[in-house]
Amino acid sequence: MITAIVMLKVDVGRIPEVAKTIADLEGVSEVYSVTGEIDLIAIVRVREHHELAEVIPNRINKVPGVLSSDTHIAFHTYSQHDLEAAFSLGL
Repeated sequence: MITAIVMLKVDVGRIPEVAKTIADLEGVSEVYSVTGEIDLIAIVRVREHHELAEVIPNRINKVPGVLSSDTHIAFHTYSQHDLEAAFSLGL
């Protein structure tokens, strides 16, 4: 699984509706409203790298109210949550 962290600047007056629209997109697992220089962080999870091109520029960036994005692709996951999920599957 490939994980991308997409940091988004959006029209401030539309944050809730933009977040909901992005959260409903295929490939997007979570959307967070955050403080700081960006407004939203979207977590994208796909099976193949080429799918990122479909989800991020072709879906997320085309949502009305999205002004800009900055994408970071994760190399490794270091998360207690992921370890607990793996153990619950019997891995």
